Amino acid sequence: MIDAILGKKLGMTRIFNEYNEVVAVTVIEAGPCKVAQVKKYDTDGYNAVQLCFGNKKLRNITKPLLEHLRKNNINFYPEIIKEVKVENLENINPGDEINISIFKQNELVDVQGYTKGKGFSGVLKRWGFGGGPITHGQSDRQRAPGSIGSQRPQRVPKGRKMAGHLGDELVTIKNLQIVKIDTEKNLLFVKGAVPGNKNDIVLIKKTGKIAKIKSQQISAEQKTEKKKKK
Repeated sequence: MIDAILGKKLGMTRIFNEYNEVVAVTVIEAGPCKVAQVKKYDTDGYNAVQLCFGNKKLRNITKPLLEHLRKNNINFYPEIIKEVKVENLENINPGDEINISIFKQNELVDVQGYTKGKGFSGVLKRWGFGGGPITHGQSDRQRAPGSIGSQRPQRVPKGRKMAGHLGDELVTIKNLQIVKIDTEKNLLFVKGAVPGNKNDIVLIKKTGKIAKIKSQQISAEQKTEKKKKK
């Protein structure tokens, strides 16, 4: 069974749940995706599938990729092809469609994507450094990192926090609750924020967990209160 799907981040909004509470959610257009290739342990050394999502123009597709899609019954030009590991490949064939029906309301999912790229940044913004002194006259060390090495070894240690490229990193946000599902428009309303800009591609993975709803939480609190009274 395939337990992941590709989607597009559409933006953030807020909705009201059944308890009339405001919930901040991210709207994701999840699928439908098609299986472009099935990789098996016998031939490739592991079990996985390639998922296709989105649409591109024909002029932006290379000839080797076009032939790969044609061999696997893909009749559109995907914006992205991503590989997902699968434990059981039973009844999974190239050309199969994966849609939003694999998810349920109140299910917890992991969302993976690239964070917003913010270009070259100094150590104050990138790492949260405190900066140098700003009193007792002018100082040229207000936003400088300070010492980056020592007398021995006479080099900059590997992994030293310095100025550099900020953002544009692959990040996974775990255990986000699916608040609402719109099957007609293939929309997932996920509680909280997910990485990336608007229209960025994200990968949504099932965790096999279900979020505790408010009624369950209330009953659990009542049980603890009864124990305390006893």
